[in-house]
Amino acid sequence: MGAFSKVHRFHEAGQGANVNNIDRFGVPAYSLYTSTKVFSLHHRIEITDENKNVVYRSNAKVISLHDKTELYKASGEHVAHIERKLISLHERHYVTMDSGLNFEISNELFHIIKDVTNIIGLDWQLRGNILALNFELYDKDGSVIAVIGQKFISIHDKYCIDIYRPEYEEIIVAILVTLQHMIRDRETSSSSGSAGGSSSGS
Repeated sequence: MGAFSKVHRFHEAGQGANVNNIDRFGVPAYSLYTSTKVFSLHHRIEITDENKNVVYRSNAKVISLHDKTELYKASGEHVAHIERKLISLHERHYVTMDSGLNFEISNELFHIIKDVTNIIGLDWQLRGNILALNFELYDKDGSVIAVIGQKFISIHDKYCIDIYRPEYEEIIVAILVTLQHMIRDRETSSSSGSAGGSSSGS
């Protein structure tokens, strides 16, 4: 798996970029990595660099209808506010960057194995494959911005992201954090549905 896999794009710090990403898009400017603290009253994600130094942190209350999340630099500087739309619960998140930029992400890509999600407000697209655990982020001209890979064994808590457009780093990280929340929501929703089906069938 990892850097040498054509299927799963995840790679650990120090392994170098995934071979498939290099074949398709060239060598990325650099990579970042996430680790989620799952056994906490707050859903916390740390984003680290190749040397495992924390560069960003996100923090959200686990029990929250709006799933409000704050993204900070390691220095403590606020970067973005992320919030789930209440009416559609697991379907849509709004992101407000401290720069004043606003955009919206919906998780329509999870309705089938592979689909395209438009990031409204940026004219970007997130193209995902939930089975292969890979996601690609493109700008309005179809140029790659970043490639996200999930770790195969611990699906919901480790990610790497190969960044091709460093000027968008903060936005990319905000999208990555939102994607992790969306996947977690989807998994929780599926588990609840399975439990409900089992109970009704007893």
